[in-house]
Amino acid sequence: MATDYDEVRSDVKESQANSLEELQSANTPDARLVVLELDEADGLDRDAPGGEFIAEELIVHVIPQADDEFTCWSCFLVRHKSQIALERDGHAYCADCQG
Repeated sequence: MATDYDEVRSDVKESQANSLEELQSANTPDARLVVLELDEADGLDRDAPGGEFIAEELIVHVIPQADDEFTCWSCFLVRHKSQIALERDGHAYCADCQG
């Protein structure tokens, strides 16, 4: 007798049907109610002490491009000159963008 291996086993069918019935009969909250509760919780965070924004200055040290580096015209990453794969119209492209 030939066996259809794509057919769902009977014990799996029963468990899927049971779990669907359980989900449909469960007392799940309404989606709109959940959204309202989340919105209310967000409002509470703003009024809480210590929740104010602090203006903090970010200090970044910028290192200029070295003589043996280039900026890829496609991905705009700074690469070593050994990674130049193509130069066209005065613009260099890295091996990753050409590969």
